[in-house]
Amino acid sequence: MKKLVYAFGIAIVFISCKPEAPIDYAIVSGNIINKGVGELTLNSMDRSFMDTLYVAESGSFVDTLKVKTGTYMLYDGKNLSRVYIDTGNNINISYDATNFANTLTFSGTGSEVSSYLLAKQNKEKEIKDNVGNVFELGEADFKAKYNEIKTASNKILSSTNGLSETYKTKEKRNLNYAYLSKLRVYESYHARYTKTPDFKTSEGFLDEMEGLTFDNEEDLFFSASYKSLVTAHYRKEAETLSKSDSIPTDIAFLKVLGEIDNETIKNKLLFDNAKYGITYTGDLEPFYSAFMNASTNEDHKNEITESYNKLKTVAKGQPSPKFIDYENYAGGTMSLDDLKGKYVYVDVWATWCGPCKAEIPYLKEVEKKYHDKNIEFVSISVDRPKAYDAWRKMVTDEALGGIQLYADNAFQSDFVQSYLIKGIPRFILIDPNGNIVSSNAPRPSDQKLRELFTELKI
Repeated sequence: MKKLVYAFGIAIVFISCKPEAPIDYAIVSGNIINKGVGELTLNSMDRSFMDTLYVAESGSFVDTLKVKTGTYMLYDGKNLSRVYIDTGNNINISYDATNFANTLTFSGTGSEVSSYLLAKQNKEKEIKDNVGNVFELGEADFKAKYNEIKTASNKILSSTNGLSETYKTKEKRNLNYAYLSKLRVYESYHARYTKTPDFKTSEGFLDEMEGLTFDNEEDLFFSASYKSLVTAHYRKEAETLSKSDSIPTDIAFLKVLGEIDNETIKNKLLFDNAKYGITYTGDLEPFYSAFMNASTNEDHKNEITESYNKLKTVAKGQPSPKFIDYENYAGGTMSLDDLKGKYVYVDVWATWCGPCKAEIPYLKEVEKKYHDKNIEFVSISVDRPKAYDAWRKMVTDEALGGIQLYADNAFQSDFVQSYLIKGIPRFILIDPNGNIVSSNAPRPSDQKLRELFTELKI
């Protein structure tokens, strides 16, 4: 009996000493005043993760998330906030939907970084107030303004309680990268906003960029600003290669990235570019080959191969996937088959998409020029159901022409998925027999569209 008791005691010791499974999730909850039933969306910065958080009638919401550590974007309509999420966090988000900017607060385990990001954002907004467009400032004033922002952000960083020293060290570097990234784009942005296309910054304007290295793996994954600087560096090299070897810039970019010594950085940049770039390239075969020759990550290669095989089904000359019985703003429904016998120029867009709206004036011009030709202009909205009224309102307010359709399941619609559309606007040209002329047709703002129509004798 003693042996039995002893063995039982040993078993209890082993059971009680068994290590607990590590927590691999975070909890995000909150309460929103003046919202009611609805939803929020949470996206990763690189768009590789998206989740919908459902809000109850009381304004409360809660979700358990398995995510990579990092900063995420939380959207509630036009309201946007950055949320830093790590495993083990239990973050609570509260605000008044009618006064978002002044009432947003974070609390709970792991909320300190999100609170810091909010304070930093608010301070930058305060510093920029009454300045107008900061990119219209002269060189000295522009630098002074962003130096002020960097200094103020560093002060907030050092004074925020609860931040780890590791985070503070990396974020301090990030603040400098953010400053440098603004300097890098100043010339082009200043030229655009001041309508001085020949503007060039003075000698020495970018001297602070000297000494910047492009092989810091830790910073690449932590800092979006650093990643943008690294990407811009290699894009500049790609432009040189494109001109010297007479190859498309997107393929030249893959070749340049393939020469990076750091395997992790090389594969990260290759994949981040290719997973969207392959859906836009005008040279599918060379693009795919360049990626496969450059990447050494088998998971990445498998995913890009999957996209490649899918895109081959919507190559030039292939029968186009069909949209069926999409709601027509003018009444009733419409399918692609209803338009057989004519060329069909399809614009996939949404009311929230800035670049989509920027194409509207050009699309109207093209529609007007070809209104009596053998072509139909079809705009397909991929707005989600909650934006349905916004879609109808924009069609009315903007007097949108052509055929205005509403997709049956937003981005998850079969037509959209078949074309592997991951970004909008996207333009597609289909011939009178229902076959694909181009799954990545030129935009209305591009003169190449008129040249294509002329070539096809439309």
